Amino acid sequence: MKFLKNHPFAVSAFFESSVVLTFAVPKAELQPLIPKALQLDTFQDTWGFIAIALVRTKGLRPKGTPHFLGNDFVLCGYRIFVRYTNQEGRRLRGLYIIKSETNKRKMEFFGNIFTHYNYTTTDIRFSEKEGMREIYSKQSDFNFQLVDSETPVELPADSPFADWKEARRFAGPLPFTFTVDEKEGTILIIEGVRQQWIPKPLKVQSYHFKFLQELNLRGIVLANAFEIKNIPYYWKKGKMESWK
Repeated sequence: MKFLKNHPFAVSAFFESSVVLTFAVPKAELQPLIPKALQLDTFQDTWGFIAIALVRTKGLRPKGTPHFLGNDFVLCGYRIFVRYTNQEGRRLRGLYIIKSETNKRKMEFFGNIFTHYNYTTTDIRFSEKEGMREIYSKQSDFNFQLVDSETPVELPADSPFADWKEARRFAGPLPFTFTVDEKEGTILIIEGVRQQWIPKPLKVQSYHFKFLQELNLRGIVLANAFEIKNIPYYWKKGKMESWK
């Protein structure tokens, strides 16, 4: 039943909110974390990027099925920005997933049947108070605080980007997600389709991610933070090809 994990059907969802924090890392630090079939998607040939996305989904279900069959989940993914040149010679920008979490065991169960993302269930909580939002997990040991502001938001102090226009190129999620089987020499390509994608810059007051610390990445800095809201989204059926 291995084929079931290859995203055998399209999946649709409504993104109520997607908050993405993107960290710039010297490319030599990230290179060992991706398969040989992929290349890092870099900025100025110096920085690679790892993004943490916290997505509140509604009505996640096989595309084309009735809405009442859908479920609401919170998804947390740690992804590296990569590129892949497919068999047609097209260079694709996308993501390589290194960790996936969710707030419900149902998503862990079915997610691990139909994807290679290795979901685990954790507690994910949200709180709001006096213009400040916090998203946190005690079990996974992460938390970050966002300042809700109507005034223009500045880039993080250590960001390698000169402005938000540059930063938006690495806002995520990117159109494609890749899963590589190095033993078989194959790559699974999943394309995401979206509409009305207008990321809003966020001000991050503070952050802590135990998983990032465990990667021991030297020189890591917060590069940008964005949020999108109320977006219909779907993932196409997975496409498999050989990369060797």
